[in-house]
Amino acid sequence: MRYLQKLLIRRLQGTRSSNSMHKQQVEATPICSAESLNALKLAEQCLQLGKVIALPTDTVYGLACDANNEQAIQRLYEIKGRDEHKPVAICVNNIIALRRYGQASHLSDELLTRLLPGPLTIIVERTPYLSNRYLNPSTSKIGIRIPDFQFIRDLCARWHEQPLALTSANRSSAPSSLEIIEFQALWPQLGAIFDAGRIGQTEERRLASTVIDLANPGCYQIVRAGVALKQTLSVLHEFGYVNQNLIT
Repeated sequence: MRYLQKLLIRRLQGTRSSNSMHKQQVEATPICSAESLNALKLAEQCLQLGKVIALPTDTVYGLACDANNEQAIQRLYEIKGRDEHKPVAICVNNIIALRRYGQASHLSDELLTRLLPGPLTIIVERTPYLSNRYLNPSTSKIGIRIPDFQFIRDLCARWHEQPLALTSANRSSAPSSLEIIEFQALWPQLGAIFDAGRIGQTEERRLASTVIDLANPGCYQIVRAGVALKQTLSVLHEFGYVNQNLIT
């Protein structure tokens, strides 16, 4: 009799353990190849639900969400562990979209075409089309990226030309990520993860995008050197731009 009781208890424990494991598997954040045929559809579904996703860019892995969704932006800051007054950038598909969300009439198409797409974030004054009160509440400016990476640009185009809020896939102050395993601690909080393998072969990629403030006509300010400072300054100087910090 005791043997049967022990056997029954073991089976019940085994069933509970199996159910628990199955539940964890069901609830696990999906990891999808960025080259998968279903990847863009899954990413779009996550954005529609206000979820934060992880995806590859031309520099490091990023966290992204709908830039005009208030709850999604708050969730992005929460996952990142980021001070809400520290700005995040947006990502768009093309220069037309950049002009829609940023006041860039003083930047010529020729200049923007030379600079973008690429590992560069351009800071300008935002337009009313960025209506999210939780998106960079401490500044009227916005950093805008057009990454040179097909998956994220295709997603922006599919996302009704709406902007994606974009920041690096790591906790605030932690190193940026070149592989998805490096931000594994964040996986349970994400709607989906889109894997493109290791991004780049050198540690220099962790410097992320170069950030340049071009809000004032004819001037620039270096906000972050990043991975593309030399070539960015070369183009700006060619177009007659000067370092605002050197103007007296």
